[in-house]
Amino acid sequence: MGAALLRPVVRTVPWRTTAAAAVLGLLLAATPRLTGNQADGWQALSALRGSAVAFALGAAFLLDDPARHTTAAVPTRRAVRHGLRLALVLPVAALWWTVAVLLVPPAVRPPVAGITVEAATILALALSGAAFAIHRGDRTHPGRTVAGALLTTAVLAPLLTPGSWALFVPPEDARWAVAHDRWAVLLCAVLVAAVALGATEPVRRAGPRGLRSPSGTSGPPRG
Repeated sequence: MGAALLRPVVRTVPWRTTAAAAVLGLLLAATPRLTGNQADGWQALSALRGSAVAFALGAAFLLDDPARHTTAAVPTRRAVRHGLRLALVLPVAALWWTVAVLLVPPAVRPPVAGITVEAATILALALSGAAFAIHRGDRTHPGRTVAGALLTTAVLAPLLTPGSWALFVPPEDARWAVAHDRWAVLLCAVLVAAVALGATEPVRRAGPRGLRSPSGTSGPPRG
């Protein structure tokens, strides 16, 4: 059962989109190294943050499934199928992030623990957004909408976050440690929400042609 399920899941993972996002993220992470001695800490921090956003934009498409309405009738729960996708991609994401961090010259590299929490939170937001879109709708390709919302949030969040609650601060700022405590809390909250969404099947309201099962398949009205 495991091997039989794994093969179709591997085929449905949007590897090209993930690879394109990963390459873009590595190019962004490498910009401080390419500028040589002119690189500074703020440029390196911005490069890694941009790199994390780029990869997360690709991850927003991870749960896209053109055959969603066909596979809704299979006995394997949607949470298991999505869990397999995550199990395939998360090790790749961890390896990719390690390479991205190492591309930044050590002299200007920001604290790894803090920036990693930021990257993990951004990735979790992308994945939980995709899970929410699938849970609340019938679309087979929610990735574009989720990626657009994530990009808008990434652009506006540094501008709209109050100074006392600032999340995007440089390492030399006295608020760095407190800001990353908030990042950690946000990461935990997003993970809890994602697990709650992933553990339940989307429930559709009954339409004029009949009832829908919790997995999203249609059925004839019962007398």
